[in-house]
Amino acid sequence: MLHWDHIFATRSSRMRASEIRELLKLLDRPDIISFAGGIPDPELFPDAEFKAAYAEIFGGPAVSAALQYSVSEGYRPLREWLAKQMAALGIPATVDNIFITSGSQQALDYLGKLFLSPKDTALVTWPTYLGALQAFNAYEPNYDQLNPGGNRTPEAYRQQAAEAGGRVKFAYLSADFANPTGETVDRAGRERVLDLAEELDVAVIEDAAYQSLRYDGEAIPPILALEIARKGDINSARTIYCGSFSKTLAPGLRVGWVCASEAVIRKLVLMKQAADLHSSTINQMAICTVAERGFDEQVAKIHRVYKHRRSAMLAALGKYMPAGVTWTKPEGGMFVWVTLPKGTDGAELLAKSIQTAKVAFVPGRAFFADGSGENTLRLSFSCANDKMIEEGIRRLGDLIRGEVAEAA
Repeated sequence: MLHWDHIFATRSSRMRASEIRELLKLLDRPDIISFAGGIPDPELFPDAEFKAAYAEIFGGPAVSAALQYSVSEGYRPLREWLAKQMAALGIPATVDNIFITSGSQQALDYLGKLFLSPKDTALVTWPTYLGALQAFNAYEPNYDQLNPGGNRTPEAYRQQAAEAGGRVKFAYLSADFANPTGETVDRAGRERVLDLAEELDVAVIEDAAYQSLRYDGEAIPPILALEIARKGDINSARTIYCGSFSKTLAPGLRVGWVCASEAVIRKLVLMKQAADLHSSTINQMAICTVAERGFDEQVAKIHRVYKHRRSAMLAALGKYMPAGVTWTKPEGGMFVWVTLPKGTDGAELLAKSIQTAKVAFVPGRAFFADGSGENTLRLSFSCANDKMIEEGIRRLGDLIRGEVAEAA
């Protein structure tokens, strides 16, 4: 058998399997109540609308363009629609500020490639989106903790990055209903991130995958909008907004976008030309058709369902979790973040839970760049009905209560 390790590039050692992707396999087990996969409920997909959109494309003159090579920037009518959506968020943008990607995950990979040299430092929250760590890891960075509510000085960040052999290149965060915590960065925290980025002269990567999924409270302007308010022009902004249709319309079509300065977009286009030429044209056309005809209605539909499930999960946690367990109370998104008493290991708890309680979740350690957070876990409510939430949280609460009592 051929041994490949000595042939692979050194960066390949930083590539690891996603714990979440592995846990998704449990969704096929009928005996498991799963709160693991942070995925949209397929029952809420606008499948009839997509069926009509594809039929229209194949039944008319657009089919030739749909099946042909296309421009790397993306389907222009979709970029035009997105520019209007950005403007509604306080982000004046033209089509030249919009770049279509194969899901927002591709955007994170491209941005890691664009900014990170080996030993450079990426600032990320503790915890952060696991997919971002996977995307950045291939470019061999170091990580430092980004705390939007903290008071650490730019010089402290700069010095630690220099000691690690590089420099700080960007701050990455999800400001609205973050995966995994469900928490939202307040306006003051967003302004502090911008201040820090200005002092360090680095980019800000704003992962807005869940931005449309607000159920309660008042919307906060995106970081990019706040920066444009300061500077007056998107082409003077250092914030890079990454959006996605995966949580609102359909993840399987793999359509996301970047909204940023033209200087950044031009570099991303060159990367796209070298990687996959362009995202699927027909999928972009279908997304555009469905979005133009009913995006707001689709978002309102999923809001009603997910808000109810979020509230049901919070009520069940309050009913069944033992003393010493705390959790976030998200105003939107798909996740609740649970913190267990010190000394409780989420990975060990998962193994016992799958075996005995038949409940799946994601252990929290995978979301920490430094490998900490062993006493945390992520619960997703997006695909769970009332019965699953009530029974699953009851079982999990009983299991945790037993573990805490045993540890005491």
